[in-house]
Amino acid sequence: MQTNQALLGFDFGKKRIGVATGQTITQSANPLITLSAKQGAPDWEAIETLIQEWQPNALVVGIPYHMDGSEQPMTLAAERFCRQLEGRFNLPVHRADERLSSVQAESLLKEQGDSSSKIDAVAAQIILESWLQQKGTR
Repeated sequence: MQTNQALLGFDFGKKRIGVATGQTITQSANPLITLSAKQGAPDWEAIETLIQEWQPNALVVGIPYHMDGSEQPMTLAAERFCRQLEGRFNLPVHRADERLSSVQAESLLKEQGDSSSKIDAVAAQIILESWLQQKGTR
């Protein structure tokens, strides 16, 4: 990655989807918003609005796995979400291992004395920062 790129990161869930913004130059991210899913389906209109507003160069989606690295039911749902993002918005979609991101987010929010209503957006921040740091060391 030679130039600064804007990114949106997603912590996918069937009820809520956390979203974070980040950039490659600082390898940092910030929690943005938590979107509600409607009957298990992403709020595509809200996602499109975010993409238009933030103009990301790429998207990063957390893919959940069991601790042993094996797939779980949400793994397939998150992969489907990735394919849908690619098809709808014609942007590169990178996958990131999201194991323990929600646990980290919950711990971070408790340390700050903050409400857990931000947990999904903070989890998206952790996923995105982790992906950025891994890319920066390659």
